[in-house]
Amino acid sequence: MAETVFDELKRYVRWSETDEQALRSLHGAAVPQFQLLAEEFYDRILKHEEARAVLAGGESQVGHLKVTMVAWLDRLLAGPWDEAYWEQRYRIGRVHVRIGLPQHYMFGAMNVHRTGLARIAYERFHDDPDELQRVRTALGKILDLELAVMLHTYRDDLLAQQARVERLSTFGQLVGSIGHDLRNPLGVIETSLYILRTRIGEDDRAKKHLDRIGEQLGVANGIITNLLDMIRNRPLARERVALAEVLGGAAAVVKRPAGVSLDLEGLDGLPAVEGDPVQLRQVFVNLLENAVFAASPEGAVAVRARADDGAVALEVEDTGPGVDSATRRRLFEPLITTKDKGIGLGLALVKRIAERHGGSVEYSDRPGGGARFTVRLPA
Repeated sequence: MAETVFDELKRYVRWSETDEQALRSLHGAAVPQFQLLAEEFYDRILKHEEARAVLAGGESQVGHLKVTMVAWLDRLLAGPWDEAYWEQRYRIGRVHVRIGLPQHYMFGAMNVHRTGLARIAYERFHDDPDELQRVRTALGKILDLELAVMLHTYRDDLLAQQARVERLSTFGQLVGSIGHDLRNPLGVIETSLYILRTRIGEDDRAKKHLDRIGEQLGVANGIITNLLDMIRNRPLARERVALAEVLGGAAAVVKRPAGVSLDLEGLDGLPAVEGDPVQLRQVFVNLLENAVFAASPEGAVAVRARADDGAVALEVEDTGPGVDSATRRRLFEPLITTKDKGIGLGLALVKRIAERHGGSVEYSDRPGGGARFTVRLPA
């Protein structure tokens, strides 16, 4: 069986059963002081302007984070230090990447715990020098492993970003070269279509076909517009935006079959956001169209909104089949689609607009089956 990254890291620091026993021997003495360690940790952050700015909710978020920190400390000393431990720590690292936490703050923050836990170890084992040395050695190893896991998430994100930049560069060159060339023939078709409409008289069958041509012409123009939007930075027309109005407008234009229900929850009383209402509307039009497509011909789509630690979180759910794991890894990249006739621009555009507003979009499986897309925007 191939060695995992976590196994390789543990082998590198010479992690052993002795280290695990040493940490567990410290655990009982440290548990009563976990809350104090968490308070020291976040007091240090709140007194540092740049570090404090990383917290989206500022002091209002710290109460929740202290509870999370206590759980983190408990797992740090109690284990087990297995692949599930790696996965949990890796998810925490992904959160650090998502919120834009600079890497040097991780080292400074870890030193707060290193100092605090070393103090507790001395208080507990100062009369047993051999055990104290074993505990100190184990603490050094586990905290170094924690930093290695966190840095691994930054490495993965950097490699993913480089790959995305390369793909987008190629994609942008292609779109830029064909966008203008396609507009010209489409413009000629549109002009000819207008002339034909004035000359067919009362031929209903001919009118029907001209309407089809006009509809598909609109689809083609829409695709080109989305392609061009992906490669250019349209300036945001920032203003105070009520998301209830934006979502209501998006829901009104999305066509859905009679067998698909749409439920909007929690929109009243949401804090406003600052942004471009036109582009934000496009975010939810794209998400709702995807949800309706997934839930068709019979199913349900729901939008649930809530205030969330200085941000607004909006979840768009459907009862469709969800997204398979292979597609999920590249879900927000251009030209990735699960639709038979889709070209894979909608979610890439959603991600781009959300990030330009200082927010994010994430996918998760809906409990009970289906898809859930969560958009977070600063309140």
